[in-house]
Amino acid sequence: MEGDTAGLFARFEEVVRQITLYLATGVEAASGIIVGIAVLEALWRSLGLFFLRQGSPESLKETIRLRLGIWLSVVLEFLLAADILRTAIAPNWNDIGKLAAIAGIRTALNYFLQREVREAERARADSTAGPPQHRAG
Repeated sequence: MEGDTAGLFARFEEVVRQITLYLATGVEAASGIIVGIAVLEALWRSLGLFFLRQGSPESLKETIRLRLGIWLSVVLEFLLAADILRTAIAPNWNDIGKLAAIAGIRTALNYFLQREVREAERARADSTAGPPQHRAG
C-alpha cells in the first residue's frame, strides 16, 4: 500500500514538474513575442520620425525610447517569473545557482531600466511644467 502511495506521489510530482516547465516556457515565449512587437512598434515610429518629420523634436524620439524601455521592463518581469517557476522545479543546486544568477542579472537590468524611465519621465514633466511661478508677497 505504501508503495502505491509513493508511486502515485512520484507520478503527481512529475505531472506538476511538467506543467510548471510548460508554463515557464510559455511565459518565455510570450516575452519573446512582446519584445518583437515592441521593437517593431519602435522601429515603425522611428522610421516615421526619420522620413516624415525631418528635424523632429527630441521629445518625440525620447517618447519612442521610453515606450520601448517600459515594454522591456515588463518583459524582464515576465522572464523573472519564468525563472521563479524553473527554480521551483530545479533538480539540483547547480541548476538553482544558474537560475539565481540569471534572475539576479535580470532584476538588476530591470531596476536600472525602470530608474532611467522614471528619471526621463520626471525630466519631461519638469520641462513641460515651465518655470516656477513667483508670488508677490
